[in-house]
Amino acid sequence: MKIGFIGLGNMGAPMAANLIAAGHEVTGFDMADVSIEGLTMAKTGAAAANEADVVVTMLPNGAILRAVAAEIIPSMQAGATLIDCSTVDVESARDVAQQARDAGLLAVDAPVSGGIGGAAAGTLTFMAGGSDAAFAVAEPLFDIMGQKAVHCGESGAGQAAKICNNMILGVTMIATCEAFALADKLGLDRQKMFDVVSTSSGYSWTMNAYCPAPGVGPQSPADNDYQPGFASDLMLKDLRLSQQAAEAADADTPMGAHAMALYQQFVEIENGAGTDFSAMLPRFETRTRSSE
Repeated sequence: MKIGFIGLGNMGAPMAANLIAAGHEVTGFDMADVSIEGLTMAKTGAAAANEADVVVTMLPNGAILRAVAAEIIPSMQAGATLIDCSTVDVESARDVAQQARDAGLLAVDAPVSGGIGGAAAGTLTFMAGGSDAAFAVAEPLFDIMGQKAVHCGESGAGQAAKICNNMILGVTMIATCEAFALADKLGLDRQKMFDVVSTSSGYSWTMNAYCPAPGVGPQSPADNDYQPGFASDLMLKDLRLSQQAAEAADADTPMGAHAMALYQQFVEIENGAGTDFSAMLPRFETRTRSSE
């Protein structure tokens, strides 16, 4: 396929590289100067999208997605497919998909889970929204860039799944970090706690696969001084999206709201910006019940 790829940051660049390695012809565009072996760089997003069978976008937020879509959709050839892998608000995803359909294009919103490591290894999970026909075009590319793709429903369903998943993730990580901090104060060895919790009713992904305690469980960012695999800043972004969606849907999500408030304090007031989202553990280690 001829593929346009717009947004070649920490996630987009390795995803594009995997498409190139699989034999696809990829033309890319990014505001930054990017060099990827085998990639042809275009001077504009519209140029990257022109004549492409598929255009993939990986962008920071809904406002940027809307702006990029307004630029590239008129340049795309009829019958082409727009695959947006950004994590954005549901409304933006649905509006862009409608714009694409109005222009005679297929559209898929397909945010990802798996972080930078998953993007590089080609083991991402894609949560896709769109028509059956659009998903059928996108699925072979998902198979290259990831290990699993779930067709969640019509346009916007992919974003809805990502937002719900990451609300659970944020809440669970906070609870896991709180529990380790409590165990420390109760004199319980961290490895013993892990051995119990990881094989009992406290089992969770944040404990078993991404343990926030250094030297405990499988290798994780905690063992690399909390250098981000999934940054606290991005968790805050996703939790904000969850609360925006909850407000629009009139859904009661008190745990999600509190998790958002804690990550907001951690990132914007404390020293959490630029750290992994599991760095909540050292935060709780230094706090007492009376901490503000």
